[in-house]
Amino acid sequence: MIQTTTTVRVRYSETDQMGYVYYGNYPQYFEVGRVELFRSVGLSYREIEDFGVMLPVSDLNIKYLKPAKYDDELFITTSVKKLPDGVRIFFEYEIKNQDGILLTTGAATLYFMDKVSGKVIRCPERILAIMRPYFE
Repeated sequence: MIQTTTTVRVRYSETDQMGYVYYGNYPQYFEVGRVELFRSVGLSYREIEDFGVMLPVSDLNIKYLKPAKYDDELFITTSVKKLPDGVRIFFEYEIKNQDGILLTTGAATLYFMDKVSGKVIRCPERILAIMRPYFE
């Protein structure tokens, strides 16, 4: 399993009139978590794209438990619990605040796509080779 925790602070522009994080901003927090998860294993999104691979989201689920608020420090835990399944990779998320309160959970499915043709492809071996040691 690969798991990483990334910290972000809620900016004023991310909140609504009540001072709560606007619900549409959570996918952006998940994206921050995904990027940092790949970086933690030595693979940046830039490198993935340089390999000719794009990773569009095909499915996103979010469960809002409690609101994050302006100036909260958020801890985004991102997990990949199994190696990519052919053409897909699955991510799970938990967002907690500075008090350790679970605010939001989520899951996303992304698929591997050839950058030039736009066709769905299997996870390239060079990406699997970088990820495989975390699952042994």
